[in-house]
Amino acid sequence: MNEYSYTAAFIVGLMGAGHCMGMCGGIVGAFSQQLPKVSQGNVLAHRLRFLLAYNIGRISSYGVAGALVGGSASLLGLLFDIDVYLLVLRFIAGVMMIITGLYIAQVWSGVVQIERLGQWIWRFLSPIAQRLLPIQSPIQAGVAGIIWGWLPCGLVYSTLTWAVASNSALHGAAIMLCFGLGTLPALLSAGLAADMLNRWVRSKWVKWLSGSALVAFGCHTLYIGFGQLN
Repeated sequence: MNEYSYTAAFIVGLMGAGHCMGMCGGIVGAFSQQLPKVSQGNVLAHRLRFLLAYNIGRISSYGVAGALVGGSASLLGLLFDIDVYLLVLRFIAGVMMIITGLYIAQVWSGVVQIERLGQWIWRFLSPIAQRLLPIQSPIQAGVAGIIWGWLPCGLVYSTLTWAVASNSALHGAAIMLCFGLGTLPALLSAGLAADMLNRWVRSKWVKWLSGSALVAFGCHTLYIGFGQLN
């Protein structure tokens, strides 16, 4: 199942471009405007250095979250009947894949309601994040990315359920890192190629195909689960 989860996680990150820009695009935009100015050298390279540091920090937070939930699931498996426990996790992951696929395909947006679960975390982290502005160094940008990586996001929480179902800290971290890598084109928008990619992932037929693939992954996961019941 992990191979499906890695692929599905990357697709969610890539095809959730519109959602990512809505959640983090404003932050990244404000962040970019407040970067220290340079009078000499390549301005684009200077900005990219800060944006890469920010995104490395953000994706690192996803990896840590995946390791925590995957590792916790593995420890809890020692307390319960392992076969039943893993079966329940498989069903949860399958259902969440289907729900996320419907969101990507723009059929049903129920996944965004999950974001409410993390609002209380962000109330504590938001003041800390604001104190880091304006960003003066790539290290500071990386720290800001680590904090903003915990911004409540329905797509992140949905993908975290797959990390839980992996029943492994290593696989859980890998799933979330794949998701984070998928989000890079949307949040590292610099130059014509990125703009063209953003237009491509926002087209209706690409969203429908990607959403259908995720629904298929989810159905396959549930099919295996029902087979194990027998």
